[in-house]
Formats: sequence, C-alpha cells, structure tokens
Amino acid sequence: MNQRISKIAATAAFILAGVSAGAHAADIDNGKNLVTTHNCSACHGATLNNPVSPEYPKLAGQFNDYIFFALRSYQVGGGNPLFGRNNAIMAAQVQGLSESDLRDIAAYIQSLPGDLVQKK
Repeated sequence: MNQRISKIAATAAFILAGVSAGAHAADIDNGKNLVTTHNCSACHGATLNNPVSPEYPKLAGQFNDYIFFALRSYQVGGGNPLFGRNNAIMAAQVQGLSESDLRDIAAYIQSLPGDLVQKK
C-alpha cells in the first residue's frame, strides 16, 4: 500500500513539475546551442532527421511536449517504472540540464523541418 501511495505521489510531483515549468517561454536559440554542445547529432544525425543507426529516432519536427517528456523521463531514469526511461547515453546527456533547458531543446527540435508523418 505504501509503495502505491509513493508511486501516486511521484506521479503527482512529476505532473506538477511539468505544469509549473510550462510558464517558461522556450528559447529556441538556447535549445540550438544545447543541442550543439551536447553533440546530439552524433547519434541523431546532423539535421536530427537522419540518425546514424536505425535504432535512434528521428527527432526533427517532433512535438515539443513529446520531446520534453522524453528528455525528462531520461533524467528520472529507469528507477521510476511509471515515468523513467532507461538509456545510459541519454541519461548522461540530460542529467545536468534544467527543465528550462529541456523545454528550450524541445522547442528547437520542433522548429526543425522533419519528415515525420501525422495520420489524419
């Protein structure tokens, strides 16, 4: 029972953190700088639309909310089965970033032209 309450509390804290950070106006230029300095192109390709290997996702043009949530999930890590994503490379890339930085990266990635297809 206590474990379930802990999971619910962690879920609420995670959602509230995202909502409170939502007031931040994303800075695309900072996002571009962070993508460059963190060498995202090493795996996701120069345009973030041509990954160097098929197991890496195309990022360019992806919705900023999705990118933010994915990056935040890598920060939380695999220790949280509700929200965490377990990937050592991505976890290391995002550990030192603030939520503001993650939103800036997400806004920059969304601004890039990509070939992701949306079903209508």
